[in-house]
Formats: sequence, structure tokens, C-alpha cells
Amino acid sequence: MVFQKKIVETALKNKINVITPNKALIAKHGDYLANLAEINNVNLEFEASVAGGIPILRSIKEGLATNQIKKVYGILNGTTNYILSEMESSNEPFNKVLKKAQVLGYAEPNNPKLDLNGFDAFAKVRILSALAFNNQISKHKCIMEGIENIDLKDIKIASQLNLRIKLLGISEIINNQLFETVHPCMVSKKSYIGNVSGVMNAVITQGKPVGESVLQGEGAGPGPTSSSLLSDLLSILRGNLNKPFGVSSLKRKKIKAFNSDSYSNSLYLRFEVKDKSGVLSYITNRLAKYKISIKRIIQTPDKINKKATIVIITHKTTELNSRNCLSIFKNSKNILKFPTLIRLYN
Repeated sequence: MVFQKKIVETALKNKINVITPNKALIAKHGDYLANLAEINNVNLEFEASVAGGIPILRSIKEGLATNQIKKVYGILNGTTNYILSEMESSNEPFNKVLKKAQVLGYAEPNNPKLDLNGFDAFAKVRILSALAFNNQISKHKCIMEGIENIDLKDIKIASQLNLRIKLLGISEIINNQLFETVHPCMVSKKSYIGNVSGVMNAVITQGKPVGESVLQGEGAGPGPTSSSLLSDLLSILRGNLNKPFGVSSLKRKKIKAFNSDSYSNSLYLRFEVKDKSGVLSYITNRLAKYKISIKRIIQTPDKINKKATIVIITHKTTELNSRNCLSIFKNSKNILKFPTLIRLYN
């Protein structure tokens, strides 16, 4: 990262236009590099850093420039979307589908961690926030979760509930504060986002006066990336001198962070337990203690192994509430593993 930053920094100081697909570089050093580009009257273009072939950055900077955007969210990582889609359609477990994604070139062959743990999508969220809300790239500590703990069992149960699991990146202004997150969500099969499958990405913006705008396209592979890179090159060749984030660095503000402890969702909770009397009541009593109300319970016994799977769908509760509540289950001898938590997208 340091070496890459140095190359871009040197080019900009020498009045050389720069095109980069490096989202981690922009998410970490974008403010400094953008200011450097403006001082030297050159372009810093990074369309390929977010959502592959979707021209989302240029759409926000130019097409939606007169709108007041309040929210940007969507599927921002083609690798994870392919894995989740393929697990559902092939009925194969995570590790097997990951290997398939690596063979197809959708996942890094040696270290796909940054896709799987949500880091890649979160870097894109940081960039989208800066463009959509005209703020400096935030450094706030936020919720970032990946798909490594999503089991085929969760995919199947979600399908029974007419839901699908998607890794969503979300950025919005709540009470004049910035909220950013990446985590798996259960979404309705009837929703638009629930039907974006394979390596496809989709980005949805909500603003005034335009309302809701949707852009969808392939998010991984040489075709989408080269399309974005060449669009940046064409913009430079046309002589368009653009502010990297759409507006002057001097006009981009800092926005206070929304307290993620107050973020609220309904929850999907899966417990793997010993099949014995009193376990379900133990779980429900603990949830009640933290005022987490239950909407639905699904209990599936495994008589042969004397185990059971208990799935609980809750009404809305806060992150702080759910975290404090679930910590109680770490030391229970009747609960065989720490509960799986997936948020239901509101």
C-alpha cells in the first residue's frame, strides 16, 4: 500500500494524470491524493475501484450531482455474491463453492480473505459515502462482517422463509450522522436486491428529487474492470479536468458518526443445542431478559445425535442489545456453538 501510494503521489506531483482501480488505496488515502490532484490541476480517476463495470461513481459525480442523496446501498462484491448464489442453486457447502469460484477466476486463488471478510466491500462503501454525501472519507469504526460463517444450513432455512442471504454494503445519513456498514443480510426473494445473483453487483441510491436509482452490472472480471478503466482514460483524453470526488476538497466536510450500537434490525438467530428439555426455555428467557421479542421459532430435532437446531426470528432490536444478550450463551454447556446471527434487511 505504501509503495502504491508513493507511485500515485509522485505522478500527481509531476502533473501526471492518474487512473487507478485500487479501492483500498482510495479508501485510505483518497482525501490526500485528491487534494494533491487539485493542487496540480490533474485528474485522479478511480471508476474501476467500485462495482466493476457499473459507472456508479461517475453517475453520482455527474448524473446525480444536483440531488441530495441520503442513502447508498447494494451488493458491492461479485465474489461473495457468486458464492452465496451458487450455494443456494447447487446445494453445495461454502468451501466447495469457494474452490469453484477460485477455478473460475472470481476469487483470489491464494488469499481470498479480503473478499470473504467484507473488507473489499467496506472500502467501496467508504468511497461511495464520500461521493454521495460530499464528506471526507470517514475513519469511523463500523460494523464489518463477511460471509465466512454462513453455513449451507442457513441458506436452506432462509429459502424456506422465502428469503435469501446477500452481503450488503450500506451507507446512509441518519439524524445528520453518517452510518456505514457491511454485513450479510436476509432479504426477501421478491425484492429487487434478492434477485441479483452470480457475480453481478447492484448499487441503489435514494435521493431528492430523483427518488430511487438502480445500477446493475458485473462486478468482477477483466471485462467490467477494463470498461471502467477505459472510461476514465477517455474522460482524460477529452480534456475533462474533474475534481476526484466531484467537488473541491475544501468543500468536503466531516460528518459525525452515527452510533452503530443504536443500529436496529430484526434478527435471524440459529442455535445448535443438545436435544434436552429446558434448553428452548433457557434461550427464550435470556432473550426476554434483554427485551428481545420473538416473532417466530423453528425447531428441528436430530434424534440420532441427540441434537437440535433452533432458529429464532426476532422483532427489531439494537446492536448493543443483541451483542450483550448473545454473549451470555458463550458458556452454556447445552449450546454446542456460538449462535449464528444474520440481520434481516429492513
